[in-house]
Amino acid sequence: MSDKQLILILDNIRSRENVGSIFRSADAFGVSKIYLCGITPIPPHEKISKSALGADEFVPWEYSKRTIDIVKRLRKNGIKILALEQSKQSIDIRKLNQAKKIALVVGNEVVGVGKGILKSCDHIIEIKMHGKKESLNVSVATGIAIYELKNRLTAIRR
Repeated sequence: MSDKQLILILDNIRSRENVGSIFRSADAFGVSKIYLCGITPIPPHEKISKSALGADEFVPWEYSKRTIDIVKRLRKNGIKILALEQSKQSIDIRKLNQAKKIALVVGNEVVGVGKGILKSCDHIIEIKMHGKKESLNVSVATGIAIYELKNRLTAIRR
């Protein structure tokens, strides 16, 4: 595995279609692994596979009942933990300092990333919005975030 890693942690995502779309984006941008946590649906499932266009068969994934267990394990292995969430502590994703190993936590479509998880993250990042709506669909936001983060990883010199 490369010394530059981007990992996704799905914290209680409800929709199988969103999970499938995230798998598809993860494959497109070379995400190392996806952790499916809590109530997040897991493959195999027809709705996940349909949205993923089969990417759920080749992007490595693992299920964990508790998101915090994955966050602690990855942090212990030197991986910077980021949460994609709007909050008073959020920083613009474009202003984030670079790191070689990143795990991005994305949260539930209604309530976002759990508060306990947010407290365990190194940074909370957000995608600045310019329209009247305050948020994006979780799979769309995840795609934008992993594109930006992957570009930052690519820019890091060895």
